[in-house]
Amino acid sequence: MPIIKSQIKRTKTNEKRRLLNASFKSSMRSAIKEVEVAIANNDLEKAKEAYKLASKKLDKAVSKGIQHKNSVARQKSRLAKKINNIA
Repeated sequence: MPIIKSQIKRTKTNEKRRLLNASFKSSMRSAIKEVEVAIANNDLEKAKEAYKLASKKLDKAVSKGIQHKNSVARQKSRLAKKINNIA
C-alpha cells in the first residue's frame, strides 16, 4: 500500500479505469461473438446488423486506447471476410 498521497490517488484512479476497461472489453467481445454466432447460423441479415455494432465498439476501443488500431483493423477485416463468404 502506498504512503505517498498522490500515489494513493493514482492507485484509486487506476483501479476505476481498470474496471471500466474490463467492462468495455467484455461488451466488445460479446458483440464479436454475436457476429460469429450469426455467421455460424448462416443468418446474413443478423450477421450484418451485429457487425455494425461490433465495428462501432471496436472503433471506440481504438479511440479509448484499449486496443491497438492494427489489431482492430485485422479483427474487422476477418469478420467482414467471414460475412462475405456466407452469401
